[in-house]
Amino acid sequence: MATSPPRGCGSIDADYYLLCDMEKSWGIVLESLAAAGVLVTIFLICSLFFLICKVQDNSKRHMISIYFFFLLGTLGIFGLTFAFIIKLNARTRPTRFFVFGVVFALCFSCLLTHACNLNKLVRGRKPFSWLVLLLLIVSFALVQVVISIEYLVTMLVNQKDKFLNMSPEETNKDFVMLLIYVLFLMALTFLVSTFTFCGSYKSWKRHGAHIFVTILFSIAIWVVWITMLTKGNTVLKKPSWDDPVVAIALVSNGWIFLIMYIVPEICFLTAPLKLEDYPPENDFCQPKFMKQTTGVDNRAYTQDEIVQGDTGDLSYSPYSSHFPMKTIEPQNDFSIPRPKARTSPYHDYTGGKGPM
Repeated sequence: MATSPPRGCGSIDADYYLLCDMEKSWGIVLESLAAAGVLVTIFLICSLFFLICKVQDNSKRHMISIYFFFLLGTLGIFGLTFAFIIKLNARTRPTRFFVFGVVFALCFSCLLTHACNLNKLVRGRKPFSWLVLLLLIVSFALVQVVISIEYLVTMLVNQKDKFLNMSPEETNKDFVMLLIYVLFLMALTFLVSTFTFCGSYKSWKRHGAHIFVTILFSIAIWVVWITMLTKGNTVLKKPSWDDPVVAIALVSNGWIFLIMYIVPEICFLTAPLKLEDYPPENDFCQPKFMKQTTGVDNRAYTQDEIVQGDTGDLSYSPYSSHFPMKTIEPQNDFSIPRPKARTSPYHDYTGGKGPM
């Protein structure tokens, strides 16, 4: 005998009841928050394209690729929420296993790439080009894509019946084990983001703080939902809480990404270029003073020279302590002298006659 649909639902499949069930309102609340997140994310993507021509700082312009892929990952997170509100079946199971790890790997890859770039900027070094940033993002995220594809191909080809009929405990265990690389990316991003506070250019540290806070909240969310999924719901004897726990984690993490990271980053994207954010243009051409390896100056003689007014060796130069300098001797004068008229020895001779 077919059961009547719950209040708020019409003649739809039972797998979709949680999308409209007025009695179990958690599904409606989460899908509303997820839909709002999708709209905000799309708006931010459009804003990002609109602000490209207004970015004055070339280093920030290169980071637009990071923001774009991060927003794509966040959009996938909000969209995936619906797969956990809909009942687990033969269609949603592969979607959950594949998309969950990929979208989070993409987001954490963007954060890790941004943190690596900031570590160069806070120390006054040349940042990565946009092409290098893009390659780093793709490289980090591609690992999780390969892992997920291999798992699904193996299970759907060789053990399809077992995969589609797993017990909840086995499903949760495989689901978490498939995310080990994502957990590694999260931990590595947290570690790298802490080094962004060690540079001398303070304005870039603000961007590092955005990443640090975002990762910190994400770690807290992941610890809670993994604990509840693997142990908590079993201890509480609430297996029906598995899907709501993961759906809440998705929506929460998605909004954390928007509020803690992407919105502040876009707000500072069009900030005017500041010269104090970068080292001087000829910083790499300026001579670097080398550390003295042997010998120590005798301060006693130095004081005597100051008292006696000795100006020291004229060949000394404070700008070149590595190369000995030699005083150039003045060149000899090799010019030909101009001829001069000589006085005749007979000029005063009178021939024995007295003076007139």
